[in-house]
This record gives sequence, structure tokens and C-alpha cells, in this order.
Amino acid sequence: MQQKSKLFLQALKYSIPRLGKCVQKQHLNHYNFADHCYNRIKLKKCHLTKCLQDKPTISELARNIPSRSFSCKDFLPIKQENKDSLSENMDAFEKVRTKLETQPQEEYEIINAEVKHGGFVYYQEGCCLVRSKDEEDNDNYEVLFNLEELKLDQPFIDCIRVAPDEKYVAAKIRTEDSEASTCIVVKLSDQPVMEASFPNVSSFEWVKDEEEEDVLFYTFQRNLRCHDVYRATFGDNKRNERFYTEKDPSYFVFLYLTKDSRFLTINIMNKTTSEVWLIDGLSPWDPPVLIQKRIHGVLYYVEHRDDELYILTNVGEPTEFKLMRTAADSPAIMNWDLFFTMKRNTKVVDLDMFKDHCVLFLKHSNLLYVNVIGLADDSVRSLKLPPWACGFIMDTNSDPKNCPFQLCSPIRPPKYYTYKFAEGKLFEETGHEDPITKTSRVLRLEAKSKDGKSVPMTIFHKTDSEDLQKKPLLVHVYGAYGMDLKMNFRPERRVLVDDGWILAYCHVRGGGELGLQWHADGRLTKKLNGLADLEACIKTLHGQGFSQPSLTALTAFSAGGVLVGALCNSNPELLRAVTLEAPFLDVLNTMMDTTLPLTLEELEEWGNPSSDEKHKNYIKRYCPYQNIKPQHYPSIHITAYENDERVPLKGIVNYTDKLKEAIMEHAKDTGEGYQAPNVVLDIQPGGNHVIEDSHKKITAQIKFLYEELGLDSTSVFENLKKYLKF
Repeated sequence: MQQKSKLFLQALKYSIPRLGKCVQKQHLNHYNFADHCYNRIKLKKCHLTKCLQDKPTISELARNIPSRSFSCKDFLPIKQENKDSLSENMDAFEKVRTKLETQPQEEYEIINAEVKHGGFVYYQEGCCLVRSKDEEDNDNYEVLFNLEELKLDQPFIDCIRVAPDEKYVAAKIRTEDSEASTCIVVKLSDQPVMEASFPNVSSFEWVKDEEEEDVLFYTFQRNLRCHDVYRATFGDNKRNERFYTEKDPSYFVFLYLTKDSRFLTINIMNKTTSEVWLIDGLSPWDPPVLIQKRIHGVLYYVEHRDDELYILTNVGEPTEFKLMRTAADSPAIMNWDLFFTMKRNTKVVDLDMFKDHCVLFLKHSNLLYVNVIGLADDSVRSLKLPPWACGFIMDTNSDPKNCPFQLCSPIRPPKYYTYKFAEGKLFEETGHEDPITKTSRVLRLEAKSKDGKSVPMTIFHKTDSEDLQKKPLLVHVYGAYGMDLKMNFRPERRVLVDDGWILAYCHVRGGGELGLQWHADGRLTKKLNGLADLEACIKTLHGQGFSQPSLTALTAFSAGGVLVGALCNSNPELLRAVTLEAPFLDVLNTMMDTTLPLTLEELEEWGNPSSDEKHKNYIKRYCPYQNIKPQHYPSIHITAYENDERVPLKGIVNYTDKLKEAIMEHAKDTGEGYQAPNVVLDIQPGGNHVIEDSHKKITAQIKFLYEELGLDSTSVFENLKKYLKF
């Protein structure tokens, strides 16, 4: 059995419009939750001597100012000491460059999407789709398809699916600078050949019909909307036909094959409501069966085992996720029986189904757990995972005896764990212990918001740090769509901690860290709760001796820009600098423009200001663009993408222009000697939404933070080179 995407994570990734592609080397599809990987990912640590002749050096990257970047420095007076500081930094970069180019380096690499099927592993090697008998034998593989034939700029494989009998393999190909994708189908033979290609494919799965013929089901995406399902066959009986069309523009359609391959599910959902149809994996040409007609506010996702459906749903009280089950031949909601309930303040991260067990991956009170449910005797074993762990990486597998997964944190690379059902124990990967476990600390604190709500925070800093009040602090926030903050391993975050920074992750309302209600309490006309939470978190950090406003920076991407922009308007004195990537800053005008591809899908999160005056007036209270005023602001670095369809560039440019005008007006009123903040808008080419692994972006943001906080950046760039390929 080939590896499959996990049910709940896949459902989440297709339901979040303002989360785009984030990592080239991770398997991330259309709507991405960036800190989860939906195909198998492994982290390699290796030593190599880099040849940098054809690539920019680290100093060149650090100094590179794109032609379309601009700053308030262009029109406001600057103190001479800042220029001197900049010159010193450039000298430091040059000193580091020579040393870095002549010594072996250590790096972490996240491997592309790969799947196991039969006796083969399918994956990307260089610019080719390949397969091999031994996943560790990188020198012995068979080339199935050369991606260069597609004539794309730096293509990569985003997702792989192998037909049940291995006659065909399908792969979705994308590029870093676009969300457009192409699905290729390769016929596996002595001389593999591309059988077909389909543009703009979002999700796809194989099933086999009664005649032993492979059938590929796939969804077609147009203008970021996915409403059509197709099915195709190949060989002598080629056909390609539209199978289903969703007519409600606020819904999105994706496909999921149950773990046992018994059913293909058509999942139709928006932010708060879902509907699932079953296609019989043994008779894929038969009409699909509806499980339960959509009911507003009811979400549900389906797995299958032994003629029973296991349904993860929020139906009933409390309106948090719970596990139910019913016979596969009587799937309607009146037949659902409660099987397992979660504790309060619990986030269901994922679910995996095995022959005799169901495994739930949970986050409870900001700590990770695995619950193993015995399906034969309904026993439950709850395992509390190591306190350093902040996120799961699911290792999709077909081994019925073991449940492998990885744990990670922003500063610690993934580590393998395996739960063995026979022993009833959790085993961890042995070997070299990462030194970060001894050189850093992870703390879990809480802040009290204005209404008394406790807001969880996760803090990282060096163990031997003295006088934390004098250390720089980088605060992370998101707070939208019921999604957790990204807490996957990021090499640049580790480098910052090694260089003395404090990292703080604020799990504010609007996110999903404490379950569905945590999201509900931070959306629509409760968005200001997230802003109050963020303010309380930063004040609590300062009050408990973690840094100070002059050394505090705030960072966010996409919809997280709403809370960051709002805080810059309401409490700018809490911050010294801000970095944003593809930020959503003009909520009101964006949500009133129904011609944009995502406006209708977004109504459940932000409201409908076009038809609801209450929503319109509420959005005006927090919308970053609407509330800019002449005052002192922190320095801001914004990375935007020229053809971003999710967060239109126009809104970001308008925000930047209005902010500059407000800063100029404030500078004029303040008089001579006022040190105006810098506002840098870095517009990158391409049509992607967020490019997490862009070394150019990472270097520019870190350089900006060090300059604005007046820090020596020599060691940070030297250490950064150990982890990133430049």
C-alpha cells in the first residue's frame, strides 16, 4: 500500500485561503499550513565543501538591495551614526565571506516529497522523478521523468501518487515563483513515458475499477478556487471527464483516499461547514454516496476501517472535535455514535487509522500528546510527549504494527519517534543528541488578556543567557483561520537563539492552539480579542524580564499581518522593529471587493462589510490600513510578491504609501533631531504567496533586524551559513 496524506491535516491545508506555498523542499499543496508536511520528510545532516562560484556569497546576499525596494531613508534625515554602523556591518560581512568559502560546512536539508509503494521509493532526484529499491542508496535509481521537459523555471515535485498496481505514477509539479501546477502521469515500463499531463491540478488520487483499470480522480483549480472533480483513464481506453462541480463559490473541494484505500472521499468545505461524499474504491464508476448533507457550522472528516466509518466532527456540545463512528452502509448523522471525546482546550492536530488502533495527535494546554485507542477493546492510552516538542511531522506509512512520526520545534530539527502497538510503548530515535537540548531552554508561560483570558506563550532562549532584559526579543504571531502558529524547525530561528535572542510565540485567539472555540473567539466581531492578547503577551514578556521595547521585534506572515499592523497603530511604543511577509493589511477594501478570488471564501473569517454595516464598522476599528495616523512607528520591513493572488500587492503598496505619509507628517510636526523609522518594501517577482526557504529573504530580514536594533551581526551570518545552502 502506498503512503497517503493524513486526513485532518489535508483537510486543514485546503481550507485556508491566505496560506500559500511556503517551502520549496517541503510537500505543500494549494492551501498550506506551513509547519506540517503531508508527504514523508526527513532531515539530513551532512558535511560538504560548497562551491560558490555560480551562487551569491553570503556577504552579497546580505547587502543585496533589490531595485524595487525603497525606504523612508530616501526622504527623511538619518543620523550619521547609522551610516557608520552600516559600513561596519558591511566590513563584517566581507570578513565572514572569505572564511566561509574555504571551510567545510554543516547543513540541514529537508528532502522533497516521496512515497513508498510496493518495493520502491518514488522521489525527486535533481531535476528528475525517480524510483529506487533502497531509499538510502542514492546512487542506484531509475529515472522516470525529466522535469526539464516541461520547460519550467526550477520545477519541483510537490506531491506523488502511485497507481495501485504500479502501472502508472502521477506527480504534481510546481515552481517556486508560481502557484500554478501541472500533474503528469507516467506509464511505468522498461522505458517510462509520460502518458498525460493536466494543468492546474490541486488534489489527486488513484483507484482501480472492476476491470483492473487504474482511474485517476483529480480536482481542477481556477483562480484559487477548486470546484471541479475529474476522473481519467489511460492506455487503450483513454478518457477524461468532469465528475462533479460545486456551485457554491464559498466552498472548496479536495480529494482524500482513506488509509485502507477502501473509499475515495470528496470533501466539500468552507471555514465552518463541510460535506463528504464516498466513492467506492472497488466500483469507482458507481454514483457517489452522500454521508451527511452540509449543515451550517458542522465540520466532519471521514476515515474507514472494517466496514465502519470513523468521523471526526464538531457536531453536538461542546462544539469541539470528537470522534464518532457508524456503519459504512448507514452513514447519515442520525446513526453516528459517540466514540471518543477530547478534553477542554485541546486541538486535534491529526488522526491516523490502523488495523486495530486509532491514533490521535493532540495539543492540550500548549503541550503535545498522542492518544492510542484500541479499537478491539476501546482502551485509551495517552502519552505526554517531551516538553521541548512544539509540532508534529506526520510520517505516512503502511506498516500496521508501528506508528512513526517526528517531533520538532522552531530551533530543533525533527526527531523520529515510533509507537509500537505490540509493545504498547513509544520509542525515540537514538544517536547523536542535538546540542541545542543543553544550550537552550523552552518555557511555557501565560499572559492575562484584558478580559481575563489566559493566553499561552512558548519562549526559547539560551540556557546561559544573563540579564535577559538586555537581550533582543523576536515575537511571532498569527491568530487567524483557527490555525496554529508555525513552529516547525527553521534554521534561522536556531541561529538567532544561538546568538542570544529570545524567541516568543504568542498563541492568541483566532488561532487554533486551544481548539475550535479559541478560533471562534478571535474571528468576525471578536477579532479585537486577538489584538488584546498580543498586547498582553508583549507586556507580560517585558514585565517578566524578557527584553525591553527598544530591543523587541515582531514578525508575522500573511493574515498575521492584521494583528501586527493593528498593534503598530495602537501601541507602537512596545516595539522597535517589525518584519512582515505577504501581509494582509487592507482588510476592509479587500473584503469589499467581490471580484477578488478569495473574498467569498473569507466571509466566515472577517465578515461581510459590503452587506453588513456591523461588520463594516467593526473591521474599521482594527484594519491596519484604515487606522494609520501621524505618530511614531516601529521600523517595518515588508516582503511582498508581485503577482500574489491571495494578498493583492495593491493593498500592500497602498498601506506603505499611507504609512510613509503619516511618518513624514509626524516628523514634520516633531521637528529637527527626530529619528524617523525606516519603512522598506521589498517587492519580489513571482506569483507565490510565501516562500519560506528563500535565502535572499531570510538574509534581508535578519540584516534589517540587526541594523534596527543596533546589534553586531558578524556571528549570526557565519552561523547561518552552516544551515542554509547559499
